[in-house]
This record gives sequence, structure tokens and C-alpha cells, in this order.
Amino acid sequence: METSCIAVVEDDREIRALVVDLLTREGLEAAGCRTAEEFDRLAERRRVDLAILDIMLPGEDGLSLCRRLRTGGDIPVLIVSAKGDDVDRIVGLEVGADDYLAKPFNPRELVARVRAILRRTRDRHRAFVPVASERYRFAGWSLDVGARAVACPAGTEMALTAGEFDLLLCFVTHPQRVLNRDQLLDWTRGRSVGPFDRAVDVQLSRLRRKLAAAERGETLIKTVRGGGYQFTHQVERA
Repeated sequence: METSCIAVVEDDREIRALVVDLLTREGLEAAGCRTAEEFDRLAERRRVDLAILDIMLPGEDGLSLCRRLRTGGDIPVLIVSAKGDDVDRIVGLEVGADDYLAKPFNPRELVARVRAILRRTRDRHRAFVPVASERYRFAGWSLDVGARAVACPAGTEMALTAGEFDLLLCFVTHPQRVLNRDQLLDWTRGRSVGPFDRAVDVQLSRLRRKLAAAERGETLIKTVRGGGYQFTHQVERA
């Protein structure tokens, strides 16, 4: 069985070697890539389970590569960049990153975030593992947990990032219950996040926009003033 692989796309040789060594010492398999082109060659040779991307890369930059990965596949992305302002973080999450970590970073935090992403996406490539099939239906929509797929009432599958899918699954499994931000952070991203992490806010906003663009999607999640968010429809197990 092929082991999982984490691609570290970083043009700084010392940082690239440091991250690869750190992940290897943690029992994970990692491969370093200096450019997006090198990453593409790696992905052609083997399955990549997570891409750690720097933004400032020679040639195609990290944001462009992240956008391309999100459009053309389901490889989760962790952006690790010296551009750590809120605006930069939000832009990274908006183009499809599953998480964003600013440099300089605490090595333990990097490993914790990597493991959190891998936990959330561990079944994505494991079609050979027999898992219980869980499916949910609500307002004409359907959600398949095993396939990590969501279909709107028209039958069209909606493209969601790993973080967006996990957020929607939280709401679907807790219908008509008010969920606050801390609960959503804990259930979808674990304890690896800091107290001011805004990734869940960006992903929730993006998820609601995607839902609202489809039939009967604009009413699925409502804001509860002073409390949080609520999935408004009844949910049935299919």
C-alpha cells in the first residue's frame, strides 16, 4: 500500500529542508519541491495527500498553485508564508487553502496543523477501506459522508474545500441547533488553532455564498444574533 506523502513547496532551501526533516522525524513522509513545476512532476509520479505551499515562489506563485489545485482536484492545502497579515490570510483561504500559518512558525504548531488536516481528509483517498456509508438529505439536498460529496436539488455536485465540507457536516449533524464559533473551530479544526484564528469565519462565509448560489441554498444556514449560526432545515438519514 502506498504511504501518504506531504509535498513541501518552498523555494528557500533551508526552510524546505527544515520542514521536510521536521515532518519526517514525526513519522510522516515528506518531499521537497522548489517550484510549482517540481510539485507537478511529483504529483504525476505519486499521490500527494497534502501540499504545504509558500506564496512567494519563482514562476507560478503559491496562490496560483492553490487555486489550480482547488479547481482541478482535492489535494488539501496548507499555506505557510511570511505574509501573515489578516488580509493575506483571508486571501489565501479565499482561493481555497484549508489552513494558513504565518512565518516564523512554531514547529509544534506546524505539525499540529498538518495532522489536523490529515485527520479531516484521511478517508478521501481510501476507497479500498470499507467504511459505513452515511448519507443525509435536507431541503432537496444530499450529503454523502463517505464520498465527501454534496449535491444540490438540481442534482449537480457542489465543489467544496475540505474545510467547507467539514463545516457543512457539522451543521447537518446538528440541525436546528445554534452553534457558536468556538464549537465550529473545535469540531472542524481541533485544538491546533490559536484563539484568534479566522479561518473558520472565512470558510463559513465562502460556504454560505456557495450554498446561496444554488436552489434552496440561501436559507440553509442563518445567523443567530449574539449566539452563532443555525442550520434551519430538518435533516433525514438516507
